[in-house]
Amino acid sequence: MNNIRLLDCTLRDGGYINNWNFGQKSIKKIIEKLAISNIDIIECGFVRDIEFTNNKSIFNDVETIKEFISPKNRNITYVGMIDQPYIPIDRIKEYDGTSIDGFRLTFHENEKEIEEALTYGKILMEKGYKVFIQPVGTTSYSDESLLELIKKVNKLKPYAFYLVDTLGLMYKNDLLRMYHLIDHNLDESISIGFHSHNNLQLSFSNAQELLMLHTKRNIIIDSSVFGMGRGAGNLCTELVTQYINENIEEKYNVVPILEIIDEHLSKFSSESQWGYSVPYFIAAINNCHPNYASFLMNKQTISVKSINTILKQLPLKKRDIYDELYIEDLYINHQIYLIDDSENLDALNRLIANQKVLIIAPGKSVETQVEKIRAFIKEYNPFIVSVNFNPDSYKSDAIFISNLKRFDGIADTIKEITNNTLLITTSNITKSKVNNSLVVNYSDLLLDNPTISDNAGLMLLNLLNRLSVNKVYLAGFDGFSLDKSTNYYSTELIYNIEMEELVKKNEVIRKQLAFLEKNMEINFVTTTIYHDLDPNDKTSSLIELEAK
Repeated sequence: MNNIRLLDCTLRDGGYINNWNFGQKSIKKIIEKLAISNIDIIECGFVRDIEFTNNKSIFNDVETIKEFISPKNRNITYVGMIDQPYIPIDRIKEYDGTSIDGFRLTFHENEKEIEEALTYGKILMEKGYKVFIQPVGTTSYSDESLLELIKKVNKLKPYAFYLVDTLGLMYKNDLLRMYHLIDHNLDESISIGFHSHNNLQLSFSNAQELLMLHTKRNIIIDSSVFGMGRGAGNLCTELVTQYINENIEEKYNVVPILEIIDEHLSKFSSESQWGYSVPYFIAAINNCHPNYASFLMNKQTISVKSINTILKQLPLKKRDIYDELYIEDLYINHQIYLIDDSENLDALNRLIANQKVLIIAPGKSVETQVEKIRAFIKEYNPFIVSVNFNPDSYKSDAIFISNLKRFDGIADTIKEITNNTLLITTSNITKSKVNNSLVVNYSDLLLDNPTISDNAGLMLLNLLNRLSVNKVYLAGFDGFSLDKSTNYYSTELIYNIEMEELVKKNEVIRKQLAFLEKNMEINFVTTTIYHDLDPNDKTSSLIELEAK
């Protein structure tokens, strides 16, 4: 147990709940009781370039922290956090042991912030302080980027380097993989810290995994009293200390921690809630900043289902760092396109009941394998739905369109088409109110993966899945290649996009089809890269399939 230390961050991370306004007396008492509890490292709050007020746990230099930690317990390390933009370095006096002992430095994953943090940390170390290097959202780093950062940290040799689960999405295997990656490459003199958020209720179990490791590495585990912290909160100090006492070593005094809750934090929990909630869970499974979920939840106008739908639409580059203007735009657009489509779904369900469903996508094979498709139609008389186009060689019972550009492409002939064919459009296409048409919710059909979130063919499969269709047949669902001329039956359907990016979608689509096959049987009528058409495969021979 000698190599495990607990760091309590109540006065810093918990401050997001009450704007750090704990009150002068409470700040001092919380630090005092944490010290009596034998917490190894106490984070006293932020150190920022602001006008200091003694009621908040935000300080503007080390001198203003002195009165809150006096008398110091020499067995405890006291720290503050500096976030960007960093306080001018000349405001930090040389370390003399009378105030805090170290600083935690945070920064985002970009070269400028990283270099600034390491340079700033070097000067702090030269002034005599312990420095904790704490990248925001370590889980979002690629292995390559993380290893590159570790190389730079090894040159600095700070007191600690942190694994930070900012989005609260780490399972046991994720934690251990990243820990061992860091442990294997980080200088052995540097402690590894772990800071978690509790979106998936895994902070406590992940802490136990680290506590059970057999390692010579010094490990620091962050927690806060009552789990106080933004969104889903943090690992609870009272839980992890009690666990250590009962399972590893009798070291901490839990009662003063409970007194902190009773005497100083209970009032804040009644005013502003934190802890597990479904929206924060949704934020975690969508790999995005919890503030996005908070923003949407605070609207009090949309369901959890809608929150999930909106978060799915966040592009990867926007997920780690909160952008309020961007999420506001997504929210407004969602509201514009949201409709009650229950009657339309019922009507569509009646139309396709007890029929085989054939989906025709605009791949090249609808032209090169016409006889195969016609033979299938003649033998099985399916309900035919074409995707984003009106085929010349086959009579569709319905056309599904989710792409506004594709809709505009056939807009001139819409009235003629809908005389004999049902038009099914998604609610983002606001021009589609014509005779013999049904509109379904766009957002309900979007996919989790941003690479293919609005792929029309997959959205149609999602729609049929919602209607409990348990078997579908696909034609023209060929897949993409670098040769533009082979991707669509008509050159008019080819857009000027980067084909390499298009080809990358193939593997993602393949995985989505495999996921859908858990609920519906998917059979390919024409050749496709998404399935190996093997004579012995049950989905490759339609005659054999139907015979069974």
